[in-house]
Parts: sequence; structure tokens; C-alpha cells
Amino acid sequence: GTKKLVFLGSPKFAAESLKKLNSASKAMGYELSLVVTQPPQPAGRKRVLTPTPVHTVAEELDIVVQTPAKASDPDFIEFLEKLEPDLCVTAAYGNFLPSKFLRIPRHGTINIHPSLLPLFRGAAPVPRALEAGVETTGVTIMFTVLEMDAGPIISQREVTLNGGEKSQELLDRLFDIGTDEVVKVIPSIFDNTVEPVEQEHAKATHADKMRKEEGVTAFTENAVRIHNKIRAFAGWPGVWAEFVSETSKGVREELRIKLITSRVHEAQGGPALGVHEINLGACKDALRVVCDDGSVLDILELQPQGKKPMPANQFKSSMQGKTFSRKRVPH
Repeated sequence: GTKKLVFLGSPKFAAESLKKLNSASKAMGYELSLVVTQPPQPAGRKRVLTPTPVHTVAEELDIVVQTPAKASDPDFIEFLEKLEPDLCVTAAYGNFLPSKFLRIPRHGTINIHPSLLPLFRGAAPVPRALEAGVETTGVTIMFTVLEMDAGPIISQREVTLNGGEKSQELLDRLFDIGTDEVVKVIPSIFDNTVEPVEQEHAKATHADKMRKEEGVTAFTENAVRIHNKIRAFAGWPGVWAEFVSETSKGVREELRIKLITSRVHEAQGGPALGVHEINLGACKDALRVVCDDGSVLDILELQPQGKKPMPANQFKSSMQGKTFSRKRVPH
């Protein structure tokens, strides 16, 4: 009979994968019979229960949706057993898959993981790769096993970075490529010609979830490191820094600013003396900050707390006639 696929995913980039997989399934004569996603969560100021982006797309495509709080939920497991799926495909689903889930699909469960496994296993592969300043990353399609991101590899695609990408756009790109790979490998899984390769577990590295308190800088690190952190933590938690402005009459204001877009200025700023004061005229399109080690970071786009994101120039004109400096942080 017709091969039955189940898709598991939650965020917006996974919803794009679902659309792509759904049309490919139709073209290949498979049936995408079920979508599994996180339960609706309260969102926004009014805490309105909001379905995941994957949930919304599944309803638009008229596919049955299940939202178990846990994948081990007995009613859900029973539902899946009755469905008798041939293959499950996961893309940032966000729930642990227990063995009683994994033994149901006839040909197993495959996962799209946005790194070159065994590097960056875990919850935040893309931010951690950007934070580490890698020049190459990629996406891996592998079979899901109980241990997180440790299953045998079916396919891998490498992606070269230009040094400017931020987490969100890179996630979108890797899941887009990953979905193409999934579509490519499904036939070999169904006709049992697929030859998965065991990961080199000894080389595994881990990409832990970001913590809010990581999203700060006092410019004590090198400019390259801060630039990579800004790319990595774009969205959440962001990278925040503290500044001080002072009027000619001596009125001081402390400003907490989120650094949104940056670039590393090639020249060194010389010895880090008087490094805290910022010369607002030093760079035409940026707020030029000299770090403690003399390296120089240009901030192109920023967001003062409580305001909207703005280009550096707009912010600089609001500082006209004031002295502006990095807040001194006790070491």
C-alpha cells in the first residue's frame, strides 16, 4: 500500500520543512498522514494560547495534528500504533522520543540536525557553531536513537559561512537544505539500500541551550569573539552592553543597549588607554567601540532598552552634544 510518513516539528523553520516534505510526498506517491507538534503555548502580553507554526501549517494542509505534552503519552502511543507509519521525520520537534515511540515506525525515525555531527550535538547547534566562529558547518540526516543526536548518519551536507550570518537565517538555510536531503534519501530507506554510518562518538562536542546571562558583553573579550556572539545570540538572548551618556551640564544617564548587527574593524585601536570614551565621529555608518585589548568592533544596528531597533546613525544623532562611553566594569 501507500507508504505513510509522520512529521514531527514545532518552530517556523520546521513549518517550512513540512510544506516542502508534503509536496514532495505527494509527488513521490507517499502519504503524509500525521503531524506531531508541541501543544499550544501562551504567547504575547495577553498570554493567548497559540499553536506552533508547524501546527498552523498542518491545519492549512489538512493534515491530522497531534499535540501530546510528552511523546510517551499512552493515548498518543496508541494512536501512532494504530496508524502503522512507515517512517517518522523530525525537525526541531523539541520533545524526547522514548523507545516505545521509536519502535513503532517500520523503517525508523530520521532527524534533521543543523550541524556536522558528531560536532554540536544538543539543543543549540547553530548558535554554538556561530559563537565558536566556525567557517564551515552543515546539516546531518541521521536515524534517531535514544541518546541525543547520536544515531547513525544517512547523509551530510556542508555549508561554507561568510562570517556575517546570524542564527535565524542560518537555521532557515540549514533546514531548507536538510529537507531536500530527507526527500532525497527516503526512497533508499524504503527499499533498504540505505547505508548509515556510525558516528565517531569520541569526537562529539556539545551545544548546550543558551542561558540568558550569557547575553552580555563588557568589551573585555576580543572584537571577533563579541561579533560572533552577536551573530549567535541574535533573537534570544541577544547581546547587551552598558553605556553612559553625559550632557555638558554633567547629567549622566546609564543606557542598556542590545547590539544587533556588527562587523569587526580590521585596524587595531592602539593601546587600550582612555578606551572607554567612544568617538561618535570615528566611523560614518557605525558606532565604533574599542575593546579592552585594543581590537575594534563596529556596531551597525542596535536597540536601546525599551526602544525599537535602529541603525547606529539614528542613535548617534540622539547623542549629539553629549559624551558617550562604555560603562566601566570592575574587573
